[in-house]
Amino acid sequence: MNNDGPIIVIEDDLEDQFLIGETFKNLAYTNPVLFFEDGVKALNYLNETDAKPLLILSDINLPRINGMEVRDQVKQNDQIDVKCIPYLFFTTSPNHKIVVDAYCSSVQGFFQKPASFQDFEKTIQIIVDYWKVCIRPDEC
Repeated sequence: MNNDGPIIVIEDDLEDQFLIGETFKNLAYTNPVLFFEDGVKALNYLNETDAKPLLILSDINLPRINGMEVRDQVKQNDQIDVKCIPYLFFTTSPNHKIVVDAYCSSVQGFFQKPASFQDFEKTIQIIVDYWKVCIRPDEC
């Protein structure tokens, strides 16, 4: 299992970046957490690195291209897709259509950002702990 790969966070809101960063510090995972403020920069990194990230945690509403478009490009790019990186949405205000569209595009999870820091931290811990023990197709 790829337990030590970087965690990719695609989030343009600086306050949410701070909360996510503080959460990872508190939870003391050893994975590097890499922040990208837009999907284009995240895609460039994913194309250029040999690293196999543990997961991608993406907002939906992003500048340049939205989270759904980033997900589509990850799936269509053989160089990235072969890494079998779990793609999860972590957003402030989901609606039924967006959630349905996300799962129709084979997203592996959809989470609403909790209002309290305690719940925020608990949600991140559940996500990371799950993917640290999950077996991916590229590992069999």
